[in-house]
Parts: sequence; structure tokens; C-alpha cells
Amino acid sequence: MPENNLPIHLNNHHRDTLVSIFQHPTSHNIDWKAVVSLLEAVGTAEEIHEGSFRVLVGGEEQIFTRPRHKDIEVQQVVDLRRMLTAAGYAALADEVTNEGKEV
Repeated sequence: MPENNLPIHLNNHHRDTLVSIFQHPTSHNIDWKAVVSLLEAVGTAEEIHEGSFRVLVGGEEQIFTRPRHKDIEVQQVVDLRRMLTAAGYAALADEVTNEGKEV
């Protein structure tokens, strides 16, 4: 799929993070800062209390807690998949994953 079909506001780092979130089996090394950057590009992510972030994507709101280490936890991946799927980003993750692959 041509590059120009992808949303302009998602840079390569955002796309890589999106693909990592939808990857199967679930990735265990998705950087929290990269996730926050992606969420700010596709919606809003604001820190509401020390380590708690209110995230709004596609009309859905959820509170995420910053992980103790740099990578997000598996349950956070599951929650992000649900939110991003509802907002239509699962299809984009598939497009990015399949770029350059022969059909």
C-alpha cells in the first residue's frame, strides 16, 4: 500500500509502536514513552496525577498507570488494542504490517 494512504500525523515511530501493539504474540517490550507519543498523535493523553494518565481515543476514555519499568504491561497492551480497534487503527496496523509484502 502506498505511503500516502497513511495518516500524515503518524510518523514512522508512531507506526512502529502501533504495529507493536497489535503484534501477535503480544510484545513484551513496548516503550511507555512511545505509547504516550502515539496516543497524543491519535487522541489525547494527559497526566492527571503522579503516574496516572487519562487517555481519550475515538470517543473512548481510559485511565492508564505509568508502568514501573520502561515497558508497558500485557494488560495495557490488551486495553490499548481495544481502544485503538474501536477508533479504526487496527486496519492501519494491518496496512503498515503488510507494506511491501507481495499479495
